Amino acid sequence: MGRKKNYVQKWLFGLICLGLILPTYTSFDKDLIGQHKIKFNQLAMDLWDYAELGYQETKSVNAITRILEDEGFAIQKNAADIPTAFIAEYGSGGPVIGILGEFDALPGLAQTRSTFREIENNNTGAGQACGHHLFGAASAWAAVVIKDWLEENNIQGTIRFYGTPAEEGGSGKVYMVRAGLFNDVDIVLHWHPDDQNSANIATNNSNKSAKFLFKGISTHAAGAPDMGRSALDGVESMNMMVNMMREHIPQESRIHYVITKGGLAPNVVPEEAEVYYYVRHPKMKSVEDLFSRVVKAAEGAALGTETSMTYEVMHGNYSLLPNKVLQELVHSKLELHGGIKYSDDENKYAKDIADTLPSGNKLIGSQENILPFITSHSYGSTDVGDVSWNVPTAGFRTASWVPGTAAHSWQAVAAGGTSIGLKGSELAAKVLASTAIELYQNQNLLEKAKEEYSQRIGPDFKYQPLLGDRKPPLNYRN
Repeated sequence: MGRKKNYVQKWLFGLICLGLILPTYTSFDKDLIGQHKIKFNQLAMDLWDYAELGYQETKSVNAITRILEDEGFAIQKNAADIPTAFIAEYGSGGPVIGILGEFDALPGLAQTRSTFREIENNNTGAGQACGHHLFGAASAWAAVVIKDWLEENNIQGTIRFYGTPAEEGGSGKVYMVRAGLFNDVDIVLHWHPDDQNSANIATNNSNKSAKFLFKGISTHAAGAPDMGRSALDGVESMNMMVNMMREHIPQESRIHYVITKGGLAPNVVPEEAEVYYYVRHPKMKSVEDLFSRVVKAAEGAALGTETSMTYEVMHGNYSLLPNKVLQELVHSKLELHGGIKYSDDENKYAKDIADTLPSGNKLIGSQENILPFITSHSYGSTDVGDVSWNVPTAGFRTASWVPGTAAHSWQAVAAGGTSIGLKGSELAAKVLASTAIELYQNQNLLEKAKEEYSQRIGPDFKYQPLLGDRKPPLNYRN
């Protein structure tokens, strides 16, 4: 009997060493999430109230770092020479798992929690129309839960929270990647608010943006028009040529612009005018090619209008590099925790919001489900892309808005400030925490994710940011 027991013990130990079964740890459970719920729900609502623009998120950063510092995290501020970028870290040794957090809002989308368009007088004029208040709070929540689990189980490993500013057009993560702040990370996890729950093998578009400034000669538009050279003519000529160019670009491309400066009085020939362009395509090389054509249009416009032109690259993002191993794990955790159920009051609120949407309320109820595991492509962009080309990365989305709601809308701002948004945030914290805990326990899975990453980037890949060597545009929202 003793020999048999000894044999079984050796057999089990061998399986543990091979990673076929796992040692017993205190499991992740609702209590680990629940004991921090009030604190992080309040944090999310505070970030919603602050609604700070990119690189201006001082209050938001102070609120997040205060909590993480109280929880025992070491804080590195002014990361990559960005005042609102930071890293919060707990633990020692490997594996090192990073969790991304965002917190910037979008200009011109201030909104109350009302079910109709009602502008919030919040001093910034901005609104959390992409749910970054939930993103930042839930990611910090998960980091604290993981810290608790590492402590309870006396596990070697490091959890690292990345406070990443200015995702909306500022490429905060790119500067952090460029500074080498992800060089020693094994895995990175992230999530994003949405109107449904999904964890697809997702790709998206690369993106490069720039502001084109035209300078002309001011004069009286009626009294001496021949003496003037309109900078606005330069902008409009450039836009016309780019719009003609759309007929001759790959169909996956996206080019869009806004005129940010065009003159102040019709009877004054504009001395300065500015237009802000985004150029997108799934492939980074194609983005560079398209961008060079946009620059040529600007140069031609300046020549034809006898104005001068300069441009400043504002940001550049790589496309997302998927990791099937990690995404399968994340999807399994999302299915494990399940979808989101509305209360009667939430259902009424959701129906009122849905009445303002083109899709109506026919999608309400879909937030209870998890979408099938598929490969998908979106035409937007994110600076998470640059992270994914440097570290194995996986992400997911939770239903934090009323089903049918589009990102960057007032409806997203409104619902994101209610219990509907908080339920999406809680689900995200659960999925992030349980995924990370699984990776700490199953390092064989972690190594498989790394192997896939190496195969995808190939042996000759060398990271070169699309935004070049420019400094962070800390005033890009001014």
